[in-house]
Amino acid sequence: MGGTRSGVGAAGGGPGDAGGALGPAGSAAPGGAAIPAPAASPEEAPTEPLPTAATAADVGPDPAAVAAAAAAERARALLVPVSDAQQHEATPAIVPVLPGRPAAARPSVQAPGAELGDEGGTPCPWCGTGNRPDRHFCRRCAMSMEGRPEDPPKLAWWRRLPGFGPRRNPWAGERPRLRSDWSRVLGWLVAAAAVALVITLAVDSGSVAQTVGDHFSKRVLIPPDTSKTSASNSYPKHGPQLAFDEHNNTWWGPGFTGDDAGRWIQAGFDQPVDLLDVVISPGESTNASDLDSSALPQNLEADVTTADGKVHTTTLTLDPNVGPQTHALRFDSVVSVRFVIRSAYNASATKQVAIAEIEFFGPSRGSGS
Repeated sequence: MGGTRSGVGAAGGGPGDAGGALGPAGSAAPGGAAIPAPAASPEEAPTEPLPTAATAADVGPDPAAVAAAAAAERARALLVPVSDAQQHEATPAIVPVLPGRPAAARPSVQAPGAELGDEGGTPCPWCGTGNRPDRHFCRRCAMSMEGRPEDPPKLAWWRRLPGFGPRRNPWAGERPRLRSDWSRVLGWLVAAAAVALVITLAVDSGSVAQTVGDHFSKRVLIPPDTSKTSASNSYPKHGPQLAFDEHNNTWWGPGFTGDDAGRWIQAGFDQPVDLLDVVISPGESTNASDLDSSALPQNLEADVTTADGKVHTTTLTLDPNVGPQTHALRFDSVVSVRFVIRSAYNASATKQVAIAEIEFFGPSRGSGS
C-alpha cells in the first residue's frame, strides 16, 4: 500500500514540474517544488478508490439543491425592487388623455319582434302587422282586430255644434284643463245669444235686411204736400205750412201760452213714401239769440199713418237747444205724420211753443243708392 501511495505521488509530480503541484492544503511550494502530502495511517486508508473528476461530472447536479436555488431566486425577485429601466421595458407606454364629458345614454327604441305563428297570420286592419289568429288586439298598435268602423255613428245636430260634441279622453299623463263655474255660465250665455240671433234672422230676416240696407242707404229730402198740412191751432201769420217750407227763419206756433200739451201739427204726402229720419228745429229760428223768445218742445208724440190705415206711435225727445236735431223715423208707405206736443222747455204764461222747421228724409231711389 505504501508503495502505491508513493507511486501516485511520483506520478503526480509530472504536472507539478510544469506549472507547480498543489499540496494537501492547496498551496504551492516555493521554487515550484511540490510539498509531499502526509502519510495516512493504515486505519484511515480508504478501502475504495476515490472518484475522479470525470466520474463527478457524470453524476450531475443535486435536484434538491437546484430547487432550493430556484426558490431563493424567486424570493429575491420579490424582495429586490426592479430597476427603472427594467420597469419601462416591461410596461408599455400609456398616452395621457383628457377626461371625457359625460353624455346621457340615448334611448334605444325597439320594434316588437315577431312572434311564433305570425307568418301568414291575420294582418291588423289598422297597421297591417301580422298577428296570430287567436289575438283580439294587435301586438304592435294594440288596436282591436275586429276592424275599422265603416261609417261612424251620426251625432245629433246639437252634438255637432262647437262645445257640445263628445269630449276627447285625455292621454296617459295629460292633465285635463280645469274649468271654472264662470266659464260655464259665459259659454251658456254666448250659446243662448247665438241661438236668439239665429231665430231672429230666421223669423224676421226681411226686416233685418231692410234695416241694414236703410242704415247704409243715401238719404234724400222728402217734402210733404203743403195742401195736406194742418194743425190743431195756429198763431196768426204763423200757420203750419211755415214749419215745412225748408226755411229755418220762419216758425209755427199754436197761439196759446204754457206747455201747449195736446196741441199738434200734421204733414201729409200726395203718395205713400218710405221714411228713415226726421229733422226738427225747435224755437223761432236757429239763432241762439232767439232761444228765450219762446218755449221749446221737449217730448213729441209722432203718430205715423201708413197706406193700410194703421197708426204707429213713437215718442221723440228733443234737447233744449236751437238748431236741427235728427231722430230715426223708419216706416214704409207713410201717408201722413202728426206731431203732438206732450211737454215743453221754458214754458210760461208769456211764451208759446214754437217749431221752426220739420224735414223728412227717406232712401234715395236713384242708381247711386
